[in-house]
Amino acid sequence: MAGCTQRCQQGLLKFFQCVRRLISGTLSKDKVDDELEMTMVCHRPEGLEQLEAQTNFNKRELQVLYRGFKNECPSGVVNEETFKHIYAQFFPHGDASTYAHYLFNAFDSAHNGSIKFEDFVMGLSILLRGSVREKLQWTFNLYDINRDGYINKEEMTEIVRAIYDMMGKYTYPALRGDVPQQHVEAFFQKMDRNKDGVVTLEEFILACQEDENMMRSLQLFENVI
Repeated sequence: MAGCTQRCQQGLLKFFQCVRRLISGTLSKDKVDDELEMTMVCHRPEGLEQLEAQTNFNKRELQVLYRGFKNECPSGVVNEETFKHIYAQFFPHGDASTYAHYLFNAFDSAHNGSIKFEDFVMGLSILLRGSVREKLQWTFNLYDINRDGYINKEEMTEIVRAIYDMMGKYTYPALRGDVPQQHVEAFFQKMDRNKDGVVTLEEFILACQEDENMMRSLQLFENVI
């Protein structure tokens, strides 16, 4: 179970490294510049006051996040191909496209094939500043690929394989054909409390709260911004 948990968190931790790079070196601009930039994109986000009320970020943090977001995505929205390109830069020795696809879908709350700044900060707010339950529910939704409210073995196998593909030749231990399935079986042995072949949100949350590695991983997210 620990190995599966660690591998499933590696992708998210790498994503937060991407966020760090996105916002680095942007604290020197002043508020006037921020407000000027807000008028120069195709999609203008909701007012910062509204986003401040809806998220766990203050106005200054939202300004910093917005500037970094706009630098990478001048149009104000991110499509899946752009998201994959940005994410792939952190995995030069692997193929991150499949995991990036799942991560993109988790942020695309409207399921319309694009991520607006509002979508981005709402997701980050949960992952970085949300309660343990909120973070675990977001992670559950990431693994619930078909969005039916359950994680089945096929979905978990796809997630684990995507993570191995993403890590590429630096995957340790080296990937054998049966390794992803071993991780999945360990995951279900721990998570599937009633042994019905699927993991519910409540089963997922209970098992994760009992897993020290998972709880430690969630705490690492808090230091990103």
